[in-house]
Parts: sequence; structure tokens; C-alpha cells
Amino acid sequence: MFGLSRAQSAGFVILVLVVIAAPFLLYPIVVMEVMCYALFAMGTNLLMGSVGLLSLGQAAYFGLGGYVAGYLVQTTGLTPEIGIVAGGLAGALLGAAFGWLAIRRQDIYFAMITLALAQIVYFAAVQATGFTGGENGIQGIPRGALFGHLPLAKDRAMYALVAVIFLAGVLFIHRIVHSPFGQVVKAVRDNEPRTISLGYRSETYKQIIFVLAALLAGVAGATKAMVMGIVTLSDVGASTSGLVVLMVLLGGIGTIFGPIVGALIVVAMQYYLAPFGAWVVVIQGAIFVVCVLVFRRGIVGELAYRLKAPL
Repeated sequence: MFGLSRAQSAGFVILVLVVIAAPFLLYPIVVMEVMCYALFAMGTNLLMGSVGLLSLGQAAYFGLGGYVAGYLVQTTGLTPEIGIVAGGLAGALLGAAFGWLAIRRQDIYFAMITLALAQIVYFAAVQATGFTGGENGIQGIPRGALFGHLPLAKDRAMYALVAVIFLAGVLFIHRIVHSPFGQVVKAVRDNEPRTISLGYRSETYKQIIFVLAALLAGVAGATKAMVMGIVTLSDVGASTSGLVVLMVLLGGIGTIFGPIVGALIVVAMQYYLAPFGAWVVVIQGAIFVVCVLVFRRGIVGELAYRLKAPL
């Protein structure tokens, strides 16, 4: 099914069933937020797992996508699908520019450059109050009507749109990773000098993956803006970049379903640990330490290793 292995096909079927049942069992807003962050984490995992590059600035594209979508929908009255597409394209364009600057560096130098570039975006968001709303953000973003005819004001209607975007993202990621292009990218990760000697331009492949990760981050940010009706500075801040990396690590780098599990755990903790007040950070830290010690490859990564099946 769609080029998925037997284990991946079973996982995808289970995922579809969970997505269908979730709004009837849980608060739809929370589930939609999980799917938005999962899409964000899948893009980051594409960069970390396929190319082996750690970016600490993915929030720049996530936040920009949200700002662009929120501004266009609220100010110009564009329909939500156009806002989401525009948010994704904005993230991709910024990713193309930042990737051109950062992709020539490796390891910690690459991570530091991406962090510095993201901080520039954060500073711009603080200053550009006419576009971003500054510290107040963009509030009261209307969901509008899909294609101008299907109202998305009700959570169930918005949920259907987010679910389609999310599941399409899962299949898109799988197709990229398991295509001939994806195999070359893995070769670049494993042995770049060897790949270059075979005639491949490694920097070009890295740049494309970087842009794809930024595109998915932009779409995720734009979709979240439509769901929550607000975009704030936290969406473009360094903490969000760290959070999405944590989601990937918890779920399992290089796995298809790992980022989804990681996003579920992190978002669930944010909601269900809120009553503990200041102790939330301590509890989260303890849980993360236990997960790292017990699941060295991430939760899904460890499961895939034990089952000897790609997930």
C-alpha cells in the first residue's frame, strides 16, 4: 500500500483508525494540535534522520507559516486553504535562503548557524508589529470557509481538514524517504565523500531536504494558526525549536511514526501536567530522562529494532 512495508502498512491503518476515532473520544482541539506538531516533527525528522543534520531553528519556518496564514486570512479575507498554502510556501522560501547559508557547515557549526538565523527571525517578529502584532501576536484568526463554501467554524469540520493534511504529510514523507532521491540522501548521510566521488552533488540534496523540512514546518504552523486562532512569539521562539527536536528524539530518529508518538507525548504532557504548576518542568525532565535511558533509539525506534521491522 503506497509502497509501505507490511509493518508500516499496519501502522498506517492503525493511525488512520485512531485519527477517525480520536475526535469522538478526546477534545478535538488537542488532537488537532498534536497532528500539527506531528507534521512539524516529521519535517524536522526528515532533516535529522535522512541527512543527519540537527537544526535548532525550525521554529523560524513554523512561526513564519503561522504569521503569513494568520495575516492573510484575517486581513485580506483569503480562504483558509490559500492561507495554509501561503504559509507553507513562505516557510520554504525562508528555508531556501537559510539553507543556502547553513548547508555548507557540519555538525555543531550547522546547528549554531540555524539557531542564529532563527533568532534573527524572532527579533524581526518582535519588531514588525504591523505584521506580527509583536508581543500580542495575531489574535482572533477566523477559520473561514474551505474553498469559500465549506464553513470550518465547527471543530469537527476543521478536524477533517487537519486530518487530511496530516495523513497526506505522512505519505509524502514516506515517499520522499523511500524514493531513489531519498536513497541518495541517505548515502550522503552515511558517506558523503563516497557519494561525491560517484558524481552526486551532496550540497544540492541537502538543500532540497532542508527546503522540504521548512515547507512542512510552514504548513504545520499555518494549520495550527487556523486551528487555534492565534499566533504568538512562542511559535517562532527557540523553545519551540528545542521542543520539536525533543519530539523527534523521543519517538525515534529516522522512523516514520516516531515523530507522531513524540508529538503526542509532549503535547499530552503540556495539557495534563498543567495542574502541577511550577513542578511541570521537573516532571517533564524526569520523564524525558527515563525515556532516553529506557528507549535509546526512541520509543518507535526501539520497537522497530525489537520487531526487526521498519516503522
